[in-house]
Amino acid sequence: MQNGIRLAAVDLGSNSFRLEIGRLDHGHIHRTEYLKETVRQGNGLDGERNLSPEAMQRGWDCLARFGERLAGFSREQVRAVATQTLREARNREVFLERAQQILGFPIDVISGREEARLIYQGVAHLLPQSDERRLVVDIGGRSTELILGQGTEARITESYRVGSVAWSMKYFPDGVFSSRAFQMAEIAAKAVLDEALDAYPRGRWDAAYGASGTIGAVGDLLAGAGWPAGSVSRDGLNWLKDKLVKAQRADQLRLDNLKDDRRPVIGGGLAVLRAVFDLLDIDEMHPAEGALRHGVLYDLLDRELEQTDVRSATVQRLVTRFQVDPAQAQRVGATAVQLFRQTLPEMPGEDRERIERKLAWAARLHEIGTQISHSDYHKHGAYILDNSDAPGFDQAELHRLSQLVLGHRGKLRKLDADFEDALFVCQLLALRLAVILCHARRDPDLQGLRLGCDAGPARRFRLECRGKWSASWPQSAHLLREEVVAWQKTPWSLQLQGM
Repeated sequence: MQNGIRLAAVDLGSNSFRLEIGRLDHGHIHRTEYLKETVRQGNGLDGERNLSPEAMQRGWDCLARFGERLAGFSREQVRAVATQTLREARNREVFLERAQQILGFPIDVISGREEARLIYQGVAHLLPQSDERRLVVDIGGRSTELILGQGTEARITESYRVGSVAWSMKYFPDGVFSSRAFQMAEIAAKAVLDEALDAYPRGRWDAAYGASGTIGAVGDLLAGAGWPAGSVSRDGLNWLKDKLVKAQRADQLRLDNLKDDRRPVIGGGLAVLRAVFDLLDIDEMHPAEGALRHGVLYDLLDRELEQTDVRSATVQRLVTRFQVDPAQAQRVGATAVQLFRQTLPEMPGEDRERIERKLAWAARLHEIGTQISHSDYHKHGAYILDNSDAPGFDQAELHRLSQLVLGHRGKLRKLDADFEDALFVCQLLALRLAVILCHARRDPDLQGLRLGCDAGPARRFRLECRGKWSASWPQSAHLLREEVVAWQKTPWSLQLQGM
């Protein structure tokens, strides 16, 4: 990206929504603006895991203000991510459909492990360069992320469903504090986090850092009371718990640096933090400046080039793990991209590169299901993608990739896809044709083949062949005629000319 360009990250957290805007300066991103609003959307999930209308409205109102600030930004300059509350919400599509219209940009619901990876990226980029092994902890509203990493590489990532909002609602209702409530909350948190003992033992990290909300707030409270700044100790946590118990209620708590938006959730956050300290044998933790939103900004930079895009590395790991035939994957990918370019020739160069990269990924992955079974391997491949932890991918992006893999052969009615989405349909047809043309597992003869697309009301594809092509490749011609029949059961049609 060009030096001096502005980038923006929107973090739709369970407790707060945040907007971070920065300017790129020789590989570093310097903050130019930061907005935070306490939306407390995590409080709006009912027993059926549906967001209440009030919680959705609070989110929409906040995003309208963020959207106004982002006017003039292009899609490549902005990324919005949503975390645990929207991972859980059964009616999230209702919220997201309107939220994306209001904000003016797509909103990616990311997995817990992807959230953890991005948190580590944010923390690591704002810390001094070092070879120390780092434990990073982020206690959010409804989830807690734990990461082990070194340098800018996150090596072990995990997300646990325990957080300040959820634990405050469950164990400190109405903001009432007691020793018994803290005991129960900490026991429950340890039960959720117990499996972290094997992955994050004391001997595997040199220093512990706390990212974002809860840990930053606790650090501010301790510093305001005279404890060493920039550090959270076990003794400090014990002192703070005693203060909360003596106050008995959140509205009676009097501490310097206690912000009003943190008061209702400080009990749950402190209980979870104390559980983490005990479970992982932490003596001291340093509040970090970096957080999820900073990781999102730096990830935007990495996505610009395929060689730095973590999603490309993820695809390669899947290809290796499932022993895909690399020559066939490359062959199908090159053919699919060449055909796709003919369908939408007016697409801007930057958009084209981004879409072609995703199409090439689908081609590289289209045979991953063969390691499970050659029967219906496309279905197995789609299942693998829908249920894999895939660093760099958000859930919707991964599902779209799975639908391309599922749809690369066979009937089209099985797809959970929107055939009104002309871009997806063009990707899908290009992949299906590439698989047909490469069926003999050798480079196809594309000379004289021309693919056209009418994406308007006609919704028609046209594949033109030179006169003798079908005679030279009779099996391919037969498969292409069958493909015409397959598209007859969709809103689109495929016509063959010269065959």
